[in-house]
Amino acid sequence: MIALRADLVFDGSRLLPNEVVVIDGDRVVRVGAGVRDGTPIEDLSPGAILVPGFVDLQVNGAGGVLFNAEPTVAGLARIGDALARCGTTSFLPTLISARPLFDAAERAVSAALADPLSGVVGVHLEGPFINPARHGTHPLDAIQTMTATDATRLAPNAGWPRMVTLAPEMVDQALLTQIVAGAACVFAGHTDATAQQAADGFAAGIVGATHLFNAMSQLNSRAPGVVGATLDAVGAVASIIVDGIHVDPLCVRIAHAALGPERLFLVSDSMPTAASETTSFTFKGETIELVDGRLLDANGSLAGAHLTMAEAVRNAVHLCGLPLLDALAMATATPAEVIGLTDRGRIAVGCRADLVALDGNLRVHAVWRAGVRLV
Repeated sequence: MIALRADLVFDGSRLLPNEVVVIDGDRVVRVGAGVRDGTPIEDLSPGAILVPGFVDLQVNGAGGVLFNAEPTVAGLARIGDALARCGTTSFLPTLISARPLFDAAERAVSAALADPLSGVVGVHLEGPFINPARHGTHPLDAIQTMTATDATRLAPNAGWPRMVTLAPEMVDQALLTQIVAGAACVFAGHTDATAQQAADGFAAGIVGATHLFNAMSQLNSRAPGVVGATLDAVGAVASIIVDGIHVDPLCVRIAHAALGPERLFLVSDSMPTAASETTSFTFKGETIELVDGRLLDANGSLAGAHLTMAEAVRNAVHLCGLPLLDALAMATATPAEVIGLTDRGRIAVGCRADLVALDGNLRVHAVWRAGVRLV
């Protein structure tokens, strides 16, 4: 039994002053003003905020590892260890338009799920069923048209979250319906859809938009695009990269005002340089360099993000001016709810003991994953 007391505890929706969180094994068993059985209480440092472990739904890599290059249990372990140091306790390893690697990636994920300390909770298949006009860092030669075989492959319940990012205008409506009717959590991304095409996708069951504003049709006066459709659609959610580079802070505030912290959530879109001393890596034979905080390909285009969830939270508060409560929810409870992780993203009785202690500057001081202190 472990009892932790912090000046503030964020339980997923509220900031509670001077609360004690009691952990037994890998679960939270009590949240309150003290303990009942004499368990010694560990006081966290003055000014500490105890929050749920961060939940990141888009991790291309970290700790020097790119998931596309190492879709293995060992690769996932290195990514998970690196992320833990930065407060991310649950994540979706993300494949970048790599249809031939689907099976290997899902085998690795399935094996990693057997280890409660891995941090892996499912998989994010970003592409290859995207629009070449908005391919971003996705290699053009990897982009494919979805077939009936692909849809059959994606639709069944894997027993854990499977997030799929696709361009709705590039996928046959019947195949999209088949995937949505299955277990996949489908997002629109790398898409040049019109607002009507995006709205039709949301009506068909697409959940939301992947990295809002980036690699999608924009909001213009007579062509609202995917951005406009997402901000307008009832219930649609969106991820957003808050590194001060991918999205202007003003646009972050506009999205937050439109969607709120219940529908807008943070992702890192991290690459191998995140949580690492690595400054370059190779993707599809091309060298990606870290230059002044930006990951750039040979053409000077952005190629993913050099970002962790802890940094995204700090940026949301300090750079964009979002309320602390909202920024924390956008990194914890909201992404957990999006993919149906009912025992993550909150500090409540019965939830998994994934916890992060932040100092007054929102920097990671300590991390517990499944009740085990890792930092």
